[in-house]
Amino acid sequence: MNTRTETDFTPVDQDLYAKAFQLLDPTPEPAAPAPVPFNCPAAPPVRLTGPVEKTLTDALAFLDTHGWARRTLIHPEGARCSIGALRAAAGARNAAYCDAGNLLLDEARRQHGKRWESIPSWNDSHTGAQVRSVWEAAIRRAHHKNI
Repeated sequence: MNTRTETDFTPVDQDLYAKAFQLLDPTPEPAAPAPVPFNCPAAPPVRLTGPVEKTLTDALAFLDTHGWARRTLIHPEGARCSIGALRAAAGARNAAYCDAGNLLLDEARRQHGKRWESIPSWNDSHTGAQVRSVWEAAIRRAHHKNI
């Protein structure tokens, strides 16, 4: 028997050999996230409510729940005037309470004239619809200012 040890084979490229086996038995790669369609709008950024907007919104919700009053801070049945609702919503005379009150009074002056010196005097001189209009506009301004 004649056994030949020398061959005319080209030496194997080890990297090519490894790639060939990888193609035959690939390891699964982590799945890539699904592509987002081009016409799909991105999620809007999360916006946090500022303390002034929150105080105004909570105060208006308080008025909606308990009622609105004139010429008294707290009505015996639980309704409140605008300043009473602000105090209930803020819980304390803190910065948000002061800024919300200033914004509310500024909006009252924009809608009903510059002569109003205080929230109670303005509140007592207007209808519920007029007062609500000022509250809603003040909330929109606080939202727009992100305060």
